[in-house]
Amino acid sequence: MAETKFKRNAGILMPVSSLPSPYGIGTFGKDAYDFVTFVKECNHKYWQVLPLGPTTYGDSPYQSYSAFAGNPYFVDLDMLIEEGFLLKSEVISRDWGDGIVPVNVSEDDAVNGRFGTYRDGNIGDERYVSYEKIYNNRFDILRIAYDRFRDACAESKKTLAKGLPLYKQFDNFVKDNADWLEDYALFMALKSHFNNVSWGEWETDIKFRKPEAMSQYEEQLSDDIGYWKFIQFEFYRQWNALKQYANSNGIEIIGDIPIYMGYDSVDVWANQGEFQLDENLTPIKVAGVPPDAFSDAGQKWGNPLYDYDKMEANGFSWWRKRMAASAKLYDVIRIDHFIGIVKYYTIPSDMPDARQGEYRQGPGQKLLDVINESIGDKKIIAEDLGVEVPEVAKILKENGYPGMKVLEFAFGGDRKNPHLPYNYKQNLVCYGGTHDNETLLGFFEDRGDWELGYAYDYLDTRDKGRMVDQVFRAAYSSVAVLTVFAVQDILKLGNWARMNLPSSMGNNWKWRMQKGQLGQHELECMRYLASVFDRERK
Repeated sequence: MAETKFKRNAGILMPVSSLPSPYGIGTFGKDAYDFVTFVKECNHKYWQVLPLGPTTYGDSPYQSYSAFAGNPYFVDLDMLIEEGFLLKSEVISRDWGDGIVPVNVSEDDAVNGRFGTYRDGNIGDERYVSYEKIYNNRFDILRIAYDRFRDACAESKKTLAKGLPLYKQFDNFVKDNADWLEDYALFMALKSHFNNVSWGEWETDIKFRKPEAMSQYEEQLSDDIGYWKFIQFEFYRQWNALKQYANSNGIEIIGDIPIYMGYDSVDVWANQGEFQLDENLTPIKVAGVPPDAFSDAGQKWGNPLYDYDKMEANGFSWWRKRMAASAKLYDVIRIDHFIGIVKYYTIPSDMPDARQGEYRQGPGQKLLDVINESIGDKKIIAEDLGVEVPEVAKILKENGYPGMKVLEFAFGGDRKNPHLPYNYKQNLVCYGGTHDNETLLGFFEDRGDWELGYAYDYLDTRDKGRMVDQVFRAAYSSVAVLTVFAVQDILKLGNWARMNLPSSMGNNWKWRMQKGQLGQHELECMRYLASVFDRERK
């Protein structure tokens, strides 16, 4: 049995998208640095984020175009302004969907904070991301930045043999990341060229990656390819600086990776032989979970399943690269749906829901050996929620990975419920709730007294206003090696601030924190909990 790499500590779950910012969605800008400072002053050790990959239709961070690329939405526009690639007036004149939007603003007015006239009726809600408005404006504004970057790069090569330092960094970034960046940039350029349809609907020659077609499109779309490389350069440059700031202040980042890739991703298109696809490159069976507490029909995610036999034959090369890249991005890697490595659920792709699926054996320790080797001294958290699988408990113990418990699942009345703190083992992570759960306040407010009888007794209060505080104390006082609570629960927000409702679309991944919402009161409460229950940053 391997020993845990964790010490007794605490962390805060805050999606990057939910950070305040002037431009409709959280970024790697000033407010991200301010949040690191908040975590530090709480005397907590970890900041947990949701997956940082570029999102697809539905805006879920768990459905991404790439396992390696970063989300263009998180590139901070103010930093691009400081670099001289954007003008303030160009940025603030856009409708980002978060309040009254100025128009006809001169550069002088923008710099001096004079925002001119306003559009009628564009009163947004700063508590939510307007993904439609972000999508319609973000890529266009980044293109303006890229055009200036490209032109400045070309001009510098006329005057300086080796170019300016920033452009040297770009060249080095492209070279160092060529094994994933070349395919990703071409994939995204092709997506645009083919009106954003899935790669399965592209012309046959490029769909099947015929060499002559690859060469043709690389030449034809060269400028678009450069644009997508530039976005990734800025993403990684900004993220690495933010992570370095966090680490220098004693804060570690917990990153979240989905176990599966979406079909419409560069990873499936560029590694077709490693997924269960038919001769027309259509998924044969897809991923999901059987019926459970979230859904009577189960969840049919639609992700193509890995061909683990072929992956094993090449030494799990794709997984090796993926985990090494994740270890550079994060200090701790939370593997979502970890159960799928041990035992995975397969659903025929033509079935309407997940009721007709079956379980198959996964690669288990063979893959985990590769993961452990690839991440070096970084740490793993296994999201092992859902169906209890004895093999998972065994493999977690053998590798020293902590699993997860969620206090929202604890109060059904069963005294042997594994989510109740008195049933905990030391090496696990206790969450109040995850991104898939109701907020704690919403959970208690939406239930009647008869449903909450055991919770009242366990938490020693019948006052719904105190229930959330008591859940925090139950978690922090437990033997769990790590506790993590979402910012919404620290702020005691209702279900209007819920991040995701599984098996639904349209209202998910949108919540945003308003500037100044986390204040001295919340800081002192979190610091007090860390102090009293020996979870101070070590």
